[in-house]
Amino acid sequence: MKSECIRVRNLFRGFNGKNVLDGIDLDVAGGEIFGLLGPSGAGKTTLIRILTGQLKADSGEALIWGKRSDKLEEADYRRIGAVMDAAGLYDRLSCYDNLLLFTRIYGLKPDRIAEALETVGLADAAKKPAGRLSKGMRQRLVLARAVLHEPDLLFLDEPTSGLDPKTAAAIWDLISRSQQKGAAVFLTTHNMEEAYRLCGHIALLDRGKIIEYGVPEEICRKYDSNHSISVLLKSGEQVIVPNMKASAGQIRSYFEAEQIVSIHSQEPDLENVFIQLTGRRLD
Repeated sequence: MKSECIRVRNLFRGFNGKNVLDGIDLDVAGGEIFGLLGPSGAGKTTLIRILTGQLKADSGEALIWGKRSDKLEEADYRRIGAVMDAAGLYDRLSCYDNLLLFTRIYGLKPDRIAEALETVGLADAAKKPAGRLSKGMRQRLVLARAVLHEPDLLFLDEPTSGLDPKTAAAIWDLISRSQQKGAAVFLTTHNMEEAYRLCGHIALLDRGKIIEYGVPEEICRKYDSNHSISVLLKSGEQVIVPNMKASAGQIRSYFEAEQIVSIHSQEPDLENVFIQLTGRRLD
């Protein structure tokens, strides 16, 4: 059984008389990629700031490795990596030197700098000053810095927002490798493909409340009201049939005629589940 990394119970945080987090409960195990999905303003970043000790909750419990998140010590923070925004970069230093400074602060060897820059697509910008990077490139540099010390817990707040698909895929690989090394990853996103591909468990957050929690595939099946199957034929025709015994003969006839290109169940994706529950889109 995996050890508990994050524990949140009945957590509240308000601003200007309004609850941004309204009774949040969740758990993240060690070595797990957990996804918190919700639109802008749902409370995702506020929760990360509480878990990383940047904000205090009004009430409730937020624990990291059994310790209150607002009472973490330096040794605890050395086990954490975070990507919140592009803050903390030194604009006059090159990408390489930004990471070199970080290795010196943490007492690390600089061997991994080149690999980290390559992974996030910044190898060709190693000598470029951070102040001359685009917003997306700055975000990638912060991610490279966050994983250099191979943290036990990685907080990623919309890590691939605004990035091209190729770079986003490279970052997904980097996140997966961090997990394979034993790190827990707390990921906020409104990218459905990202959440479905990476996360063992997700929570859907809307207006400060968690409205659904579980394994992505199981959540999608739970809200499958159509119960249908899509069959793509070699003619290019897509046939939708009910997912029931009565459709067996029709589907068998397509197989016997060797006409099937692909066949898939038609359960909703996470975006459509969110729409069913809230009436609005995640993005």
